[in-house]
Amino acid sequence: MKKLRFLPIFVIAATIFSCSSDDDAPTTPPTGGPTLDGIIATQDDDDLIVADLKGNVTGNITLAASEDWVLTGPLTVKSGSTLTIEAGTTIKAKAGVTDVYLAVEQGAKIEAEGTASAPIKFTSNASNPRPGDWGGIVIAGKTPTNKGATAESEVAGLNYGGTDATDNSGTLTYVIAEYTGAKINGDQEFNGISLYTVGTGTTINNIAVFNGADDGIEFFGGTVSVENILCVNIKDDMFDFTEGYNGTLTNLFGVRESDFNDGTEDPRGIEGDSNGSNNAATPVSKPTFEKVTVLNLSKITALKAGAEIRRGTEAVINNLFFGTLNGASFGNRIDTKDDKGNGTITITNAVYQGVVGVDNLGGTITGTFTEDTAAITVGADDVVTVKAGVGADFSKFAWTNYTVKK
Repeated sequence: MKKLRFLPIFVIAATIFSCSSDDDAPTTPPTGGPTLDGIIATQDDDDLIVADLKGNVTGNITLAASEDWVLTGPLTVKSGSTLTIEAGTTIKAKAGVTDVYLAVEQGAKIEAEGTASAPIKFTSNASNPRPGDWGGIVIAGKTPTNKGATAESEVAGLNYGGTDATDNSGTLTYVIAEYTGAKINGDQEFNGISLYTVGTGTTINNIAVFNGADDGIEFFGGTVSVENILCVNIKDDMFDFTEGYNGTLTNLFGVRESDFNDGTEDPRGIEGDSNGSNNAATPVSKPTFEKVTVLNLSKITALKAGAEIRRGTEAVINNLFFGTLNGASFGNRIDTKDDKGNGTITITNAVYQGVVGVDNLGGTITGTFTEDTAAITVGADDVVTVKAGVGADFSKFAWTNYTVKK
C-alpha cells in the first residue's frame, strides 16, 4: 500500500505565496526583503505599500481602485513622473498628523480622472473624522507669480512660478477631498486643494471639498480655469486666490450648513488678493467668475463677507447669488477696502436673499445687487433649492450625492 506524504505547512504556504502576482502592491511593509528607501520608482517597488502609502514617486505609478489605500505621510510626485489614480479609488489619510498630504512638483503630473459614477475620494481614516485630520492636495506648476521669478509653497515645500502659462500638471476631475486643512503652525495651514501657478494645460473640474479646516480651494497665481467646485462647511474662505491668478472659475457653490458652528475670525465666500506688498506687481490678479452661489445657513457663525476683493485685485463676477436662512448673516456682501490696498470688482446679475449685510465701498464696485425674496425655497425634508438661473447650477454636483438642508 502506498503511503501518503504530507508536505510541511510552511512549504505549502511558500508555494502559495510564490504564485501571487508581482504587480500587486503589498498591503503591509515587507519583512526580510530589501530595505525601504522611501522612493517609489516602479509599480512593483517594495515602497508602494497599500496600508502605508508615502514617499517620493519617481516613476509612472498607478493607484488601483481595487485597493484600500491608506496615506500615512507625504506622497510627493517628483518632476518627470506621473501618478495615476483610477476612477473609484478611495484614499484614507492617517488622521492627526500634519505631514500627511499629496504633493505634485513642477514638471510632474497627476492623472486623477474620476467619473460621475465612480469619483475619486480623499478622506480621513479616523472613526470620528474632523476638519484638519490631514493636509490636502498640493500641485505646483510653472506659470508666473507676482511674488518673483520663483517662490516656495506655504506647505509641502514645493518650488513654483515660471514663465509657461500653458504648463500642464495633469488632470483632476470628479474628486472629493474631506477633512483637510491640517495646521502646521500659525502661518502654515493646508487647504483642501492648493494650486500654485498651475497652467492652462491642466484639466481641473468637478471638485468637492467637505469639512475643511482652512480654505476650500486656493489659487496662488496660475492661469488654469476650473469648472464646477462645491465647498461645504469650510472654516475659512471657500474660494481663495492670490499672487496674480488669471483664470476663469465657472459654477461655484459654497455653503455653510445650519448646524455649522466652527470658523476662523474672518471667513469669506470669496477672498481675492493680488500682492499686499506691491499692488502693481505683475501679473495682477484678474480672475473672472461665472455663476457663483454662497449660502450661509448657520446663525451660529457669520461670514465676514460674501466676497472680499482687495490688494490690487481686479475681478469680474457674472451671475452672483448670496443667500441666508435661519437668521444667518454676512458682515458685508462685497468688501473692497483694505489697509494694504483696495480692490476693484465688477458684478452683473447679482442677487441676494436674506440678511447679507451691505456693500463696503472702500475700493471700486461696479454693479449693484437686486433682492429676490423667492430665490431660496425650502421643500420636502427641508431640502433647500436656489431658483434656476440664479447663481450656480447646483445640479452639476449630483455626482456627490450631497443635498443642501435647511
